Amino acid sequence: MKPIIPDWTVSSDIVGALMTVRRGGISAGPYGDLSGERGMNLGLHVGDSPNNVMANRSLLHDRLPNEPAWLTQVHGTDVVDAAHVVNAPQADASVATQRGVVCAIMTADCLPVLFADAAGRAVGAAHAGWRGLAGGVLENTVRRMRASGAEDIHAWLGPAIGPDQFEVGEDVLQAFVSDDEIALQAFRPISGKPGKYMADIYRLARQVLAKSGVTQVSGGDFCTVTDAERFYSYRRDGFTGRMAALIWLR
Repeated sequence: MKPIIPDWTVSSDIVGALMTVRRGGISAGPYGDLSGERGMNLGLHVGDSPNNVMANRSLLHDRLPNEPAWLTQVHGTDVVDAAHVVNAPQADASVATQRGVVCAIMTADCLPVLFADAAGRAVGAAHAGWRGLAGGVLENTVRRMRASGAEDIHAWLGPAIGPDQFEVGEDVLQAFVSDDEIALQAFRPISGKPGKYMADIYRLARQVLAKSGVTQVSGGDFCTVTDAERFYSYRRDGFTGRMAALIWLR
């Protein structure tokens, strides 16, 4: 299956970007796909054969200008310069200002967000689980890009758990509402389950981005849980692979 290409107005002559899907690699078992075909798992930390993962990464590399700047994601808010990434540092976002440097993050329900300055001054990629989203990972990424000269920043919201599948508790609601009550709009109480809500991570991300002055936002119409043919989902399957969202300046 072909990767997903962001549906934004950023010129593909300036920026390259893609999101991998479940199919297309050589991983088997829970890292394969529903039809028994091999899968494109890119995570070394999920129990898959390291040889399979490296073979999948090699297949991915054929679509990229350079090896991605892989991170060790910890549901935090740190942002690093992808040009200086070695040995997968702990961080949940990266930015790049040099041509051919590939920002990359992996997900399997958490929200991947790709950023691009329309003039090609900088790009970025962020891993936004609810903790990172509430903690400021998107704001930090935008701040780093602007410090590098980016002005007209566009964002793309990649495949994540959908608003009808993301059941959360009071702690998650309070993590967002304590900062801004407008976040209540992204939570729907679940009938018969006091203190439980359905959360719309896409809406929360749009609210956060708007406060950071990023209003050119596309994507956000996927659900990793319900679309098992295309996407890995940790919440659905437990043992599963990881997809990657990648972006670079041409």
